[in-house]
Amino acid sequence: MRELRWASQEGDGIEHLAFEAREDGFQVESVVVGQRYGKSYGLHYEVRCDTQWRTRYARLKIVGAGELELHGDGDGHWRDGHGLMLSAIEGCIDIDIAATPFTNTLPIRRLQLAQGERRPLQVAYISTPDLQVTRVEQAYSCIELGREYRYEGIFRNFTANMKVDEDGLVLDYPTLFTRLPRER
Repeated sequence: MRELRWASQEGDGIEHLAFEAREDGFQVESVVVGQRYGKSYGLHYEVRCDTQWRTRYARLKIVGAGELELHGDGDGHWRDGHGLMLSAIEGCIDIDIAATPFTNTLPIRRLQLAQGERRPLQVAYISTPDLQVTRVEQAYSCIELGREYRYEGIFRNFTANMKVDEDGLVLDYPTLFTRLPRER
């Protein structure tokens, strides 16, 4: 298990994440203390992926407020914590939690892009702190294999090049997140 931290570049905020590669896939548990749109919040989340980096489970809880649970089958079919189908995100394989750079790892690892390759995709975007889930269009490009990727938030006209480590975890996400130097 690896533990790492990111600091927000948008204001007060820090994330502490535990990442574990397991025989059946990958699991993370994290705590984010942040601020978005002038509102402070605390977020606890868990994400589980299969060995192909397809999101199979996500649970998010805002301290003192809402909670969200998602169950994916790996083929783009989703249910909430009550078993109800979520047709709005049908076909999405990846999730993108607004408060963390971790969820950029999911498509980076799953897509296995060749150097110079770009791929657009539909993603289940989870805003924070309101935990609203919407379908958005994004794209990823491989700039340097295993080291640097370009993220395009097509839905919001935002682009950034991210450097990643050997596990595909973000080191630097310009204007949004920076990995803190202490890693355990």
